[in-house]
Amino acid sequence: MERQGLVLADGGGDTPIVVAVERTIFDDEHHLFRESVRRFVDKEIVPHHLEWERAGIVPRSLFTAAGAHGFLGMAAPIEHGGGGVDDFRYNLVLGEEVQRSGTGGAGLGLTLHNDICLPYFLSLATDAQQRRWLPGICAGELVTAIAMTEPGTGSDLAGMATTALRDGDHYVVNGSKTFITNGINADLVITAVKTDPGERHRGMSLLVLERGMDGFERGRNLDKVGLHSQDTAELFFTDVAVPVANLLGTEGQGFVHLVRNLPQERLSIAAAGVAAAAAALEWTVAYCRERTAFGQPIGSFQHNRFVLAEMRTEIEIGQVFIDRCVEAHGMGVLTAEEAAMAKWWSTELQKRVVDRCVQLHGGYGYMLEYPIARAYADARITTIYGGTTEIMKEIIGRSMGV
Repeated sequence: MERQGLVLADGGGDTPIVVAVERTIFDDEHHLFRESVRRFVDKEIVPHHLEWERAGIVPRSLFTAAGAHGFLGMAAPIEHGGGGVDDFRYNLVLGEEVQRSGTGGAGLGLTLHNDICLPYFLSLATDAQQRRWLPGICAGELVTAIAMTEPGTGSDLAGMATTALRDGDHYVVNGSKTFITNGINADLVITAVKTDPGERHRGMSLLVLERGMDGFERGRNLDKVGLHSQDTAELFFTDVAVPVANLLGTEGQGFVHLVRNLPQERLSIAAAGVAAAAAALEWTVAYCRERTAFGQPIGSFQHNRFVLAEMRTEIEIGQVFIDRCVEAHGMGVLTAEEAAMAKWWSTELQKRVVDRCVQLHGGYGYMLEYPIARAYADARITTIYGGTTEIMKEIIGRSMGV
């Protein structure tokens, strides 16, 4: 059985050190896909990553390049330019390879496009909407985003203030959103609105707002602690006339639609968390072999070996659970509680591992020229976006009848 994981370094003899146990969830097609993705990431993202980090955004050409290589819309129908394969394992491979390369900020827009936004268009869009939007989404010519969070509301989605009031064959949208990933680059923004402001959850709907609509304006590209190459923006809506034809799903069922898609979103974040932790450990093992103190490699000190052993073990355990969740998701039986467990555990693991890896790097771990320093800044948001750790625990706790 082939072992799939991040190869760290030669452990002596012919045995490599890996940070993943036997992974049986992949077929030969997934291995070939991984090789293609790895070549793409190493050629199209890695050489430009630091430049994009300084710019605070990736060029739109990254999306079209990914689309041309077949790395967007894998689950979309072939007749609309997609891969015709509804298999989240391909999404998993793409996310893992982005984290392996240490380019999580640049790659986040691609995974959001595939893992989080595309499912709404596949499950909710009408045939006419799919013909209109999916070809551009799969080609990377129409960049997607989803807008839920508002300046005054975070986890309490039902408390949103953005309204969309019906006026003939249009909705008139007023309000604002913030912390929107792909906010600057996006052409299609799945926007959570209140079509019935007098209701809470039952008053929510989803509208697709498009680039160029009058009254739809973007604020600044937000200056974040990490993920600098990922454009994150404020969006403002002033009397935006959105055709009723842009309603996604059923009016008044927006909250239900969001809840149905959250497990995959959280699984995607969880898988990225474990992959990021594995990459951090890979860099750190290599550093601990090369860096010397008191005449010997720092990895040879018992305390440091114990820290490395603890991290490897925790990552192995996390990977097993992620793979089990991916299998469950593929069978359509992944529960909201399991996705919440995966999300909070894996992202907290990511934070914990990256922090310890910085410590093992010493002063160099605080220098942004080292990938571990950038990973440290990038990791801090993962326990917040997609649902905070506290909300994840609340979901799990409620499912236990307490």
